[in-house]
Order: sequence, then structure tokens, then C-alpha cells
Amino acid sequence: MEYSAGQHARVSPPISPQYIGRKTLPIKRSDAEPLTREDLQYDLLYYIFADRTTAFVDHLAPGKPLVNFCDLYVNALYNSSKCSKVLKDKMVETPAFAIEFAKISLLTNVGRINTTMAFFPEMKTALRTYHPVPSLQKTDGNLQDAPRIKNCLKASRLPFEFKVPPPSSPAEILEKVRSGQIPPTSVVNLIFVLSNSNHTLTIAQKHFDPPVDFTDLFLPINISSASRANVFLWLMFHYLQGPDKPNPWDDDYSRANPGKVPRMRTLTREEQQQENVDPPDEVEWGKRMSATRSKFLKELVDEMEMEKRRKKNPAPLPPPTASTSSLPLSAQDLAAFRRARPHRNPASTSDGSRGSSHSHDLQASTNPMPDLALRPQPFVTFQPDEDPNQDRSMLQHAWHVVTTTDPLDDSDQEANEHVRTDYNRRMRVLARLRGKEPTPEPEQATIMLYPPPPPPPSGGGEDGSTGRLQQVRSWQ
Repeated sequence: MEYSAGQHARVSPPISPQYIGRKTLPIKRSDAEPLTREDLQYDLLYYIFADRTTAFVDHLAPGKPLVNFCDLYVNALYNSSKCSKVLKDKMVETPAFAIEFAKISLLTNVGRINTTMAFFPEMKTALRTYHPVPSLQKTDGNLQDAPRIKNCLKASRLPFEFKVPPPSSPAEILEKVRSGQIPPTSVVNLIFVLSNSNHTLTIAQKHFDPPVDFTDLFLPINISSASRANVFLWLMFHYLQGPDKPNPWDDDYSRANPGKVPRMRTLTREEQQQENVDPPDEVEWGKRMSATRSKFLKELVDEMEMEKRRKKNPAPLPPPTASTSSLPLSAQDLAAFRRARPHRNPASTSDGSRGSSHSHDLQASTNPMPDLALRPQPFVTFQPDEDPNQDRSMLQHAWHVVTTTDPLDDSDQEANEHVRTDYNRRMRVLARLRGKEPTPEPEQATIMLYPPPPPPPSGGGEDGSTGRLQQVRSWQ
């Protein structure tokens, strides 16, 4: 004999545990397939969260006020230790998103949403499937994925439940209530306990008429969404506030039969089809997001295939460019190069300068040098913007030597004024450092230094220098 939900038989047949075990609670859908309102039982969620009856003590709110179920559940999620700061900020900024997140969390709480589901199309892991949820993604918030939601739910506890494990059975919860502990546990933990398969038979026998049990409230069955929401809220009050208090969701049947849930109205097939209807805009949005997911997966697969091909067939390295500077020189080339070295010519002093650096001119060779990249170039005597009458610093002179001196030239010719100035500066530095620790005691020696060069004509005045070499008899 079949029993419709809401019809109460005089003699209740025994409930078979095998019947309860055969129920498929989680939603099963392929990747990129939208979750419809019928899958979610959207009307049921609407009636649950739209009820404004303030009957629950919110232990987490200041002053522990009485609140409705929507505020109680959203606040429990918000105060979870696993609720990220980004998620909290979004819940505060957009209350509509907070309610959407609470609805999808409630479905996860009862086991309707499987932990293999994700709700953002860019999800790459193969362990989860993407599903757009048009009815619960009307805001721009991220519903995340089921494992993160489950972690947030598991961490939603009352302050005293962090030291003592929360109750794990309906009997333990009622025992705490009768001892005066209100609420006995968090609303999230209560739903976990009631939807636990180990307690399904106990809950069904105590509160429901067969063949309905607690998990049937969230399945697409021929019972009205409003009456199922009423029964759900009745159970929440019964366990959170106590079975001995007047239940705001009582009806005549539940008052006449203590412990039994209110009657639930059965629907005809036509009436059932009028509930949880997807509007056209949600259907279109679901199709668009499914197409987005398919495109993302195609691009991801193409990228992975290209990466595999690149690893199997790496692109050949470009051949090295031939450079004349790297070509080996033969003995004849080196000999011709040495014969073609520039020779020094005395610098002209017709311009009245203080002795500029020697210029380098290439001398024609009887054996012409082959056309190589190492052909020496003429050096400049000073930089174009340099004043030849001004002393160079040590750094400027070092740069001048590097850029204007041919290292292949002989250096046995007499140095010019700049070179003598540089020698003087170097020796004065050494003289200052010589007497300091850990320098050993110097031997008696005579060091000859070049005298400082005479001042330029534009400087005016004489410094009285004799121009002779000076003897240094002390290191101080």
C-alpha cells in the first residue's frame, strides 16, 4: 500500500532501512550542466529564508536576541572560522549575495550538493564539475565550490563548542535543551545531525509519517514547498529552543500529536509542475555559461596539447651568427696586423694647450692587412666636450686611458702632463696609506715623484714650484 506524504494511516507500517538507503540525495549532473530550480527546490529555499518569524536565540549576536531563521543561518556562516575575509566583506556589502550563499550552503549542509561541484567556469581540476546556478547567481558574488562551503560549515560552531565537542545525535541535543542550554548547538551542526544517515530512521519514526523522512524535504516530491518549509522550521525550533515551548509553526495536528510535524499538503502532478519553474532569462544565462565553460575547456585542452608537442619536439636552436671577431687569425694575419700598428707622433702644441695626449695615425703598410673586424681605429686625444686646459680627475684620466690608448703600442715614450699628474696622485695616496696599520715599517728608501704640473695660463699666479723632482723622506 502506498502512502502519500501528508496522509496519515491509522496503523503505520514499519519503515525499512533499505528503503532509506536507496534514496539518491546528492544532485547528479554532467559538467557544465546548469542546476535548475527543480534541482535546488528553489521554492522550498525561498519559503525557508523568507519567513520572518523571530523565534531563535542567536548566541553569536550581541545581546543574544531572537532572530528569524535567515538571520540565524547567515550569521552562523559569517562567524565561521573558515569564512574568508573576502567572503565576509562580500556578504556585508551585498546582503542579497549573503542569502544566495546561505541557500547553497543549506543544500550542502543536508547533502544535496555534492562536494565534487564547483560554481565558477574557470575551474581546472578534473576532480570537480562546473555547474552554473542561475537562480542563485544573480549577484556578482562567487559561490566558490562545494568543498570550501563544506569546510565553512564544519567550522561553524558556537564558542563553547570549541572546547567540548558538539552533540552528535538528536538525543544529545534534546538532553542539552532540557538541561537549560539554549541553544544546545549551532544551527549548522543541528542540520548535519538530522541529515546524518545514522539518525534518519530515528527521526523518521519520531516525527514523520511514512514513507517521508527529513531528507525528503529537499527532494522533488509531490508535497508543496510551503508545507515542507513549515515542517523544516518546526524541526529547527523543536531542537534549538526546546520541545516543551510553544512552537510558532504548530498546527492542529502537531498540537494533538506531540512530537509529530505539522501536516504537509500533497500536490497533483499539475500543481507540482507549477512549482520551481525556471524563467526564460535564467535558462538563457545557464546556456551562456555552459557555452563559456565549453570554450574554456577547449582552450585548456588545446593549450595542454601544444605544451605536450613542444616537449616532444622542441624547436631547434637558431644557428650561431658568424662573427668576424670570433674567426681565428692565421700567423700571416697576425704579422700583418702588427706591421699595421699605428705609431705615435708628437702632439702639436701650436694651439697653446698644456700637452695633449698623443694622437694615433694609421701608417700604410707594404703588406696590406686583410679586411678584419679587429682593424685598429684611430684614437681621439680627448673627448669633444673636454677642456684640454683643465686637469682631469683620477677617474676621468683612467677613462681617458682606456678609451684613447692602444694597448699594443710601446709605452717607453715620455709621458705627458696628465700622466705625470696621475702618477703624483697615486703616489700621494700610497704615501698616506703606508704608515697605517697593518703596514710594516718601511725601509729607508727614496721615492722620486713627478712634481705637479704648472698651472694653466688661465689660472693666473705662480705656485713657486721649481719643476724639479722632489725627495720624500717621510711616510707621514
